[in-house]
Amino acid sequence: MDHMHAGPRRLLAIDGGGIRGLIAIEILEAVERSLASQLGAGPDFVLADWFHYIAGTSTGAIIATGLSLGMKVDQLRRFYIEQGRAMFGRARLLHRIRYRFEGRPLADALREAFGAERTLGSADLRTLLLVVLRNATTDSPWPLSSNPAALYNDRALPDCNLDLPLWQIVRASTAAPTFFPPEAVKVGPRRFLFEDGGVTPYNNPAFLLFLMATTAPYRLQWPTGPDRMLLVSVGTGTVPQDGAGLRPGGMSLLFEAAAVPKALTFAALNQQDLMCRMFGATLAGESLDGEVGSLVDPSGDAGASGLPPLFSYVRYNAELTRAGLGALNLAEIQTASIQRMDSVLHIDDLRRVGVAASAQVRPEHFIRHL
Repeated sequence: MDHMHAGPRRLLAIDGGGIRGLIAIEILEAVERSLASQLGAGPDFVLADWFHYIAGTSTGAIIATGLSLGMKVDQLRRFYIEQGRAMFGRARLLHRIRYRFEGRPLADALREAFGAERTLGSADLRTLLLVVLRNATTDSPWPLSSNPAALYNDRALPDCNLDLPLWQIVRASTAAPTFFPPEAVKVGPRRFLFEDGGVTPYNNPAFLLFLMATTAPYRLQWPTGPDRMLLVSVGTGTVPQDGAGLRPGGMSLLFEAAAVPKALTFAALNQQDLMCRMFGATLAGESLDGEVGSLVDPSGDAGASGLPPLFSYVRYNAELTRAGLGALNLAEIQTASIQRMDSVLHIDDLRRVGVAASAQVRPEHFIRHL
């Protein structure tokens, strides 16, 4: 990867969301198809041929890593379809007090898909890669990047992050609390416990990716501007909770224990999206809320903050509510069957949602940065 390339920089960020990653995969196939057509590329075209920096959290980390290694989107689709049920295999009875699913099947699948020996610094990565984890030992987000200039990627360090096994980083990013056991990773002489990056503010890593590509602390400092940078953000479906029937008496300790983490994750995801729309020129994206709307400017020249936009921005996603499915002409799909992160029995429905949501992908979103 030529990190000194002078042309426009193209960034891709993929949300977390468990098996709902299939929604993102169907959207990404539309992106792959559109770009191949516009570029006049052959059947071997992959998204790593066009994007320079790819980021993912949790299930998005699986997809981002596969894309960065040069996999076609269809290969990742097959991975999810073939491995989905095994990855969500029920934990043994004695373990279920701590987590629902065994970690080994997912670890084995990732080792096979990405290679047991590849590291974050592998020359096989065709783009820069960002994977978001949470270090439970230090109680801090750990965004791990393959950027060779990054502070903790110095090959002279005994705990250089580039030496970390790639499959294990991804496994750690997918270790959702209560779903999977944490991942123990040896970083130099120390051992840390990691869990899902979705329990940081970066389940949607889009704005973090922009910061890590452009600001001084991350030592890359790519040039900004709507003609110089495109950021494409792909979601796995949002699940805003319907509280129409909620009553004060129903908001018990057990209710809050389940509802608050989901609410915080959803709020953080939307905050990342809002920041991108405020500081970028938004070419595509659904309405955020009734007050700010979508902030889309088809001209691609205006930033919602009133300041000159720092990049062009595209957000593709779907809302997995009754109203959202109705808008996609999929009202017959039951919301409960596709909202959960472990809905492996409803892979076909998730793919249908992704295909319908992929209609948001338009050639004009990319033409300025070809």
